[in-house]
Amino acid sequence: MANWLCVKQCGACCHLDPGERPDLEKYLTPENLQLYLSLVGEDGWCIHFDAEARECKIYDQRPRFCRVQPDVFQELYGIEPEELNDFAIDCCQQQIEGVYGDSSPEMERFNQAVEC
Repeated sequence: MANWLCVKQCGACCHLDPGERPDLEKYLTPENLQLYLSLVGEDGWCIHFDAEARECKIYDQRPRFCRVQPDVFQELYGIEPEELNDFAIDCCQQQIEGVYGDSSPEMERFNQAVEC
């Protein structure tokens, strides 16, 4: 069974371009949507993403909607805790494919890490 985990130096989830995430207002409160949009840089990446190190500069203080936790995903997306693992793997694969491509080193590292 595959187990989700965040792969270091990926950052695909930090590509926040709202044009590629049209359902944001369905999941985020108006306050969180405003915060989300304030984090999007001109290039579509989070302003707190360190592109050189490929990591979040505020990881420990990142917004709640950036956290892959059972309570967050249940509240935002209606995902039951026992479904989180498979849902998170699918989300990461879709995001990595969209940002880096299906055959990218990032996808390869993610799949190896989660044993897909």
